[in-house]
Amino acid sequence: MNSKRILKWLAIAAIAFGALTVFSGGRALFGGMEARAELGNVVPFVLWFNSIAGFVYVLAGVALLRTRRWAAPVALLLAVATVLVFLAFAVHVVAGGAFEARTVGALSLRSLFWIAVALVAMRAMKATAAGSSPR
Repeated sequence: MNSKRILKWLAIAAIAFGALTVFSGGRALFGGMEARAELGNVVPFVLWFNSIAGFVYVLAGVALLRTRRWAAPVALLLAVATVLVFLAFAVHVVAGGAFEARTVGALSLRSLFWIAVALVAMRAMKATAAGSSPR
């Protein structure tokens, strides 16, 4: 499978991932007491980052589908920002802050996903730029 086809599927996944992130983040931030109680020891800066980033996931996914030149840098920005939030989360945990173990898995998944998307996007965009006019 070539990088353009892989990128298309990653873009669709990014849009779906973003929509789910916005929905779950909104529920966690603005839902009732029951919704908040289900979440346990939420780390507020991680929750806010993920919720806001969900909108950028959708934007990046649409840009990747439309092969916009700026899509790869946005994917790279998401990868770097997610890794930085993960590092800040690690500092929070080491300092004794309360957290949920599933946050480790979620940040790992998000980090790996956006690193992969950024790498594939840069490769696909480079191939597109070599074969057609820039957008």
